[in-house]
Amino acid sequence: MEENYLALNRQNWNNRVEGHLQSDFYRMDAFRSGENSLKEIELGLLGDVSGKKVLHLQCHFGQDSLSLARMGAHVTGIDFSEKAIESAKTLASELELQATFICCDIYDSRQFLTEKFDIVYTTYGTIGWLPDLSKWAEVIANSLKPNGKLIFVEFHPVVWMFDDDFQKVAYNYFQDEAIVEEISGSYADKSLEITDTTITWNHGLSEVYQALQNAGLTIDHFSEYPFSPYDCLKDLVEVEPNRFQVKHLLNKIPMVYALTAHPKNP
Repeated sequence: MEENYLALNRQNWNNRVEGHLQSDFYRMDAFRSGENSLKEIELGLLGDVSGKKVLHLQCHFGQDSLSLARMGAHVTGIDFSEKAIESAKTLASELELQATFICCDIYDSRQFLTEKFDIVYTTYGTIGWLPDLSKWAEVIANSLKPNGKLIFVEFHPVVWMFDDDFQKVAYNYFQDEAIVEEISGSYADKSLEITDTTITWNHGLSEVYQALQNAGLTIDHFSEYPFSPYDCLKDLVEVEPNRFQVKHLLNKIPMVYALTAHPKNP
């Protein structure tokens, strides 16, 4: 089954798109009215992106991509879900925003790109869908200009060790094998009437670090955060505006980490 991970996961993400667009989670009415979907962590790392070329990996239906476009960036978004990319293109046209969206597997993305980018941007719930971080890091390295920068924000691997109720350690921190599960609903709407088989992988911090370093990138910044900017897991409480923690754990565990990296000098 593991060899079919792309087809199975693509089906799941295709099935999520319509429900996500209608969900309260994505606040599409506010977004259409001009609200920026980016969160405080990535905004602090991005700075001024006006005029910069940004490659957004695993962009889903393009909400963050179009937020970057509103900030003045020249954005290319990539995702393997046909329905997500179709929706991203429709949304860009509706909002009269300039952005390019490409439907492809991230590992094949350089076959569809002819340029290098000032920023490669990828955030929240991305690498768990990828079996091989070495190939991921190579895509990033091959997509950056010599003075370019990776901005990466992700849920902490400690979060993925727990069961859904955060009551016990149910999964291995290290990537020992694929995690094959049947899941219903979605993080954006638990009531979505979809049930699919998904295949994911846990990636520890050292695996992320080593993949980036082996691909020729130097890590400039690394931070861990005791909160999630999204209310997307079970039993979270909002401890500050847009900062969520597990109700019975609060700040006892890291929930998100962020890093930036740049290509090493030749």
